[in-house]
Amino acid sequence: MFSLRNIAAALALAASAQATNLMTFVSTDNIDRTIYVTPSAGVIGPDPVDVPGGATVEVEFVSGFIGNAYAVASGSANVPGMLAEVNFQGWGGMTYFDVSAIVNPNDVDNVRLMYPANAPNTPLSGCDPFPCNNAYYLPDDVQTKVTDQTNIIVTLGSGSSNVTAKRDVNTANNGRNFPRNLVENNY
Repeated sequence: MFSLRNIAAALALAASAQATNLMTFVSTDNIDRTIYVTPSAGVIGPDPVDVPGGATVEVEFVSGFIGNAYAVASGSANVPGMLAEVNFQGWGGMTYFDVSAIVNPNDVDNVRLMYPANAPNTPLSGCDPFPCNNAYYLPDDVQTKVTDQTNIIVTLGSGSSNVTAKRDVNTANNGRNFPRNLVENNY
């Protein structure tokens, strides 16, 4: 016999088994970079990962991950720059993401764009080229994007426009914007 509790537990298990949280880093030029992840307090994040020039590297994140990632070009000092911020399984089980220029708006050659991998014509955050009106510059900007997808593309480098040629990255028509507190898990 199946009880309602057993069915609900099975559905919850199936849903959690299907949700693999990924940030897919796509290098669009010939510069080797290292990705550094900064998780929020109490959250586990992956170790740094190398992304060779022209390569695509998937990085898996734990369920409910909240934090950011930044790229550092090979041979450069490890200084945080443009941030790829994400909250997997945030409010309502959704993924919240944005590109933030708050830490270093002059870092225009590393993290460029973020968008869901498996949902065409969905929200896009970031700029190509910088600056544009589709990234965070001030803490109270309303620029966070939301999706039900759990694989977020993060483009790196000066060739990003080749990857996103079909997207208009410099207009406000890149999905609805949400306040920053949603990417920070502060509802």
